[in-house]
Amino acid sequence: MNIQEVHSILLEKFGAEIVGTEPKKATDSWIQVKAESIVDVGRFLKDDPRLSFDHLNDLCGVDYLEPDPKKAPKFGHEPHVEVVYHLTSMKYHHLLKLKVSVPRWKNDVAGQLPVVPSVSGVWGIANWHERETYDLVGIDFVGHPNLRRILCPEDWVGHALRKDYEFPLEYHGVRGR
Repeated sequence: MNIQEVHSILLEKFGAEIVGTEPKKATDSWIQVKAESIVDVGRFLKDDPRLSFDHLNDLCGVDYLEPDPKKAPKFGHEPHVEVVYHLTSMKYHHLLKLKVSVPRWKNDVAGQLPVVPSVSGVWGIANWHERETYDLVGIDFVGHPNLRRILCPEDWVGHALRKDYEFPLEYHGVRGR
């Protein structure tokens, strides 16, 4: 089943909750879903016998920001963050990439993490991937059973893969540079 067929099935089931697609790129095709619908869409993709996307290969966060004011006009994106879900149907040997796009900051208040519902109840492995994305990109996965840092220490400040992250000069008295 190709991405256009999956897109058609999702549009039929979810309508306006499916907000975009890029089916033309052979190696980087994707379907975009509204953040508030990702759990329902994920469960449908997993449970519908025509699709059977039963495996989450990866989930990652991407920060779309060009911090250099001179380069920003040519960047081509409004600042935002995305969560990208790489799915596989083991039964049909199909791959699918879903995207959810949210503002960089909740309510446009700097420092308030954007919110995306957790899919850890759909695919168990999402538990680890969401913790990593929370830790490094700063996305709050609502409904996650144990959302806390997984790579950085609990008292670490900030999210190191944010494009505007400023690495601290020292941590607990140890200089890093």
